[in-house]
Amino acid sequence: MAATAMSDDRLREMLALAEGSDSVELKLTVPAEHHRSTAFALGIDPIDAHVRMVCFYDTRDLTLNQAGLVVRARRVQGRADDSVIKLRPVVPEEIPDELRRSPSMVVELDAMPGGYVCSASMKARIGEDDVRRNIAGDRAVRKLFTKEQRAFYSAHAPDGLELDDLVLLGPILVLKVNVTPEELGRKMVAELWLYPDGSRILELSTKCAPSDMFQVAAEARAFLAGRGVDLSGEQQTKTATALDYFVSHLDA
Repeated sequence: MAATAMSDDRLREMLALAEGSDSVELKLTVPAEHHRSTAFALGIDPIDAHVRMVCFYDTRDLTLNQAGLVVRARRVQGRADDSVIKLRPVVPEEIPDELRRSPSMVVELDAMPGGYVCSASMKARIGEDDVRRNIAGDRAVRKLFTKEQRAFYSAHAPDGLELDDLVLLGPILVLKVNVTPEELGRKMVAELWLYPDGSRILELSTKCAPSDMFQVAAEARAFLAGRGVDLSGEQQTKTATALDYFVSHLDA
């Protein structure tokens, strides 16, 4: 959400990607030393948090990540498990029409200080106990994904790499809190990712229509700065950080 200088070419590319997307998500990673002060500044009450348990699947050398694929399943407090096959980066206009028409497909632009990426995600709700059973070794990875998701995976995964060939990376515990500050007038999401070694990532985000991207970004930046939130910290992507962490701890 913080403003960062961007070349004219990159700005034009981001605008084109946004116009072809279903939505835009503006994100900001808060430095660890400012987590507590940010929670107080935004009125975030951890008691209100929804608990999530996120599992990623890849090879030991992160072959899928290098190919732009993210395979994820998730337990969510109070509702059925869900799963996603995500491809990034994508150009919305190059996605086949039959995929864009699917109610399971979401094309979204993620924008953060200094960068952006457009992704195509094939999502599904699955059984309430599927992810727990997979973590326990009682359910195959492929069973976490629908036929449509598996076809999307096969179309983009490296040849010969099946879903059941992947290893579990995780799970990681996530606390999610929604707040709607009156001053901002729109929902903001705070996600705290808690790693087994005690490290944490706090990400703030808000979603908007592509046509509102710059206005919402300016309003969110002004709001956060006015509350004393640090906007200058190094940005981290939750997925890449989680993959690197759990690969390095696979044999621990």
